[in-house]
Amino acid sequence: MYLSEAWEKYHLDKKIEGYSPLTLKTYSFQYNLLLRYFGDMDLNEITTDQLKGYLVKVGEHLKPSSLGHRIRCIRSVFKWTFDEGFIHKNPAAKLKEPKLGKRIPKFLSELEIEHLREACQNSMENALFEFIYSTGCRIGEVVKLNRNDINFTTNSVIVHGKGDKEREVYFNTRCSLWLKRYLDEREDQDPCLFITERKPKRRMSIDLMRYIIKRISSRAGIKKSIHPHQLRHSYATHMINNGAPLEVIQSLLGHEKSETTKIYAQLSGKLRQDLYSKYF
Repeated sequence: MYLSEAWEKYHLDKKIEGYSPLTLKTYSFQYNLLLRYFGDMDLNEITTDQLKGYLVKVGEHLKPSSLGHRIRCIRSVFKWTFDEGFIHKNPAAKLKEPKLGKRIPKFLSELEIEHLREACQNSMENALFEFIYSTGCRIGEVVKLNRNDINFTTNSVIVHGKGDKEREVYFNTRCSLWLKRYLDEREDQDPCLFITERKPKRRMSIDLMRYIIKRISSRAGIKKSIHPHQLRHSYATHMINNGAPLEVIQSLLGHEKSETTKIYAQLSGKLRQDLYSKYF
């Protein structure tokens, strides 16, 4: 089986399996780079040493995290072709990802959150900002939501996370008020929860949401670069500061592994300071 044919079959299979369009788009980009390097080669002729040579060459210009992502993509495709019986031996089985130093996610202080709130200029900006911050949702989860997904009785919503796994998240009263005001002010009948500001109105994209959060942060005069995922980090950190158990935060964030959530415990400066004062 040739590289191009393998990708077509892999892509179709993973689409049926429920891989997100974003994951498949990213994998497609990585695979095209592999195809450009090797040409449309028979997979049975590709060796482990050849794959290592490719990774050494591209690794000179990549961060360890980016190289690790490329390795995961290669391993996934070759494992699938081997499991399906299209190749006799899996040359990617022994490829190892580079070791990464632990990186503590960047978060915003509660004072910075208040500055961002004050910088919002209309109901849409307020609703979007409060929704992302008070639910801790990933931006990719927010863009897929429709009006009728929102339960104002319980101030909750079911979101589809990674692997299309459903989970219930909650939003606070402030968010509820801004969401209602934003939806009441809209004159369209579009089912999407958040729509574009300009006509023709359509579902707000991930890029536009990022732009709006940046626009708010510029007005707030916050010098650091701010993106929506920082609001998710801030949500988790502030919950820990207020004493929320890690397992609860793990469930609300939709983390599959508890290790992913535990990193937020390192961010909790206030809680650590309180414990230090209590025990020392």
